[in-house]
Amino acid sequence: MKSILFFIVTCSLTNAAIASQKAILVQSTTSTANSGLYEYLLPRFEEAHKTQVNVVAVGTGQAIRNASNCDADVLLVHAKSAEEKFIEEGLGVKRYDLMYNDFVLIGPENDPANIADSITAADALTGIANSSSIFASRGDNSGTHQKELGLWLEAGIDTKPHNGKWYRETGSGMGATLNTSIGMNAYTLTDRATWISFKNRGQHKVLFEGDAALFNQYGVILVSPEKCPSVNAVGGQTFIDWLTGPSGQQLIADYQLDGQQLFYPNATTD
Repeated sequence: MKSILFFIVTCSLTNAAIASQKAILVQSTTSTANSGLYEYLLPRFEEAHKTQVNVVAVGTGQAIRNASNCDADVLLVHAKSAEEKFIEEGLGVKRYDLMYNDFVLIGPENDPANIADSITAADALTGIANSSSIFASRGDNSGTHQKELGLWLEAGIDTKPHNGKWYRETGSGMGATLNTSIGMNAYTLTDRATWISFKNRGQHKVLFEGDAALFNQYGVILVSPEKCPSVNAVGGQTFIDWLTGPSGQQLIADYQLDGQQLFYPNATTD
């Protein structure tokens, strides 16, 4: 009987070890990839756990859709209300705060809408609308786009009647939208990490920052193995535990570009 029990326990441990060593698929927001954070983090995790991590970097809305279709083990995005809905629908096991930074409004150096003197982000957007200065929106349901829409709502401005006029939707990622913004001499909203890592700045710069409304929280979620039986739950949770644990949090804090910290760890593990 003891030998049979030992065999069962050994098989269970072996199966868990095999599952943890399977490649982990992460559906992720683009900002974490564009900033170079994964290139910095993943080799350290892969070396420590002998497990490969593959990242699909898309807008938050698309990442959530992909994860909802069981095309992910882990979801790492930055739209808390959408993440909480993902959990409520039974698609994710648990959401963890991971890290944060902030959004900034960038625009041409001459600042035709004079947003640099604004008190709040809503005031800055009101200035853009009132001056009919061009604003480039991602228009892709990403976390950045969702934040932008919330800011327009807070400002009491409906952009729909102005779509195609001073309000331009690019339907593309942050890097492409920044390029479009610079090409059109337009304003846009971007996460700070992407802006710090962005090279083609032209005469554009950060013109408004620091409003609490621009806070940008990132969360990480294990996709539900009950909804998606193919999920590598052991490997995915191991990755989440590492990101939210001392090693991952310290590495996130240490990551810098041009002497600037891009993300600030604030994991919740309770």
